[in-house]
Amino acid sequence: MAKTASQVAVPLERIASRIYVIRGLKVILDADLAALYAVPTKVFN
Repeated sequence: MAKTASQVAVPLERIASRIYVIRGLKVILDADLAALYAVPTKVFN
């Protein structure tokens, strides 16, 4: 059975390296999130 996009695991290191602390909050920038999901940034804006 083929894996769909939602079933493909992303290494935790790849996610953790994109988490930034800004004013005491953990955030992921829209451009980084788009790269993780392999979609254009406009999908999130």
